[in-house]
Amino acid sequence: MITVTPRHWPIGVAVLALLFTASVRGEHSSPATLAVPVNSAPHRAPEQPLPFSHREHVAALHLDCSTCHTNPEPGRQMTFPATSVCMGCHASIATDKPAIQKLTTYANSGEPIPWVRVYTVLPGVTWTHRKHVQAGVKCESCHGSVGELASMQELSAVTSMASCIGCHQKRHVSAACVTCHAWPKASLDVPAR
Repeated sequence: MITVTPRHWPIGVAVLALLFTASVRGEHSSPATLAVPVNSAPHRAPEQPLPFSHREHVAALHLDCSTCHTNPEPGRQMTFPATSVCMGCHASIATDKPAIQKLTTYANSGEPIPWVRVYTVLPGVTWTHRKHVQAGVKCESCHGSVGELASMQELSAVTSMASCIGCHQKRHVSAACVTCHAWPKASLDVPAR
């Protein structure tokens, strides 16, 4: 087993980047709308506090992702919709359904719905949705055809380093380590030989 200590990080990360880049170049196929590889180890949809179908809301109603998901400062993550956004429609639509009655309970209590995050930015990654949205990257490019899902799950390998590097290379954007990772300056100094 190889141990990579902070003084070896630049070398270790470079080796990992080369390995991941090699895997991105030839082994994965993906749907036309997906800029990153499909998730080779599909994840089950997590249990959510309320049933929510993107298929019913996005595909059937033609809602844009930004209708429900906003990107507040500092722009790192997209938000879950505020309960008031859901109630904008569900104050009068499907009010007899148990899930909508539970939604109404959240709204009346002032509590946010405790949604379970499906995609998580990994520790050590200084990534932001804001820069990607401003660059014109569509949500489907990274998250896949979410509008076809009855229950949200990880469709793509968007949180893998290989996906990030592969997409950056295709778009001719820097794939240098410091683009997505920040280390203390001392760990970036390579000892003289």
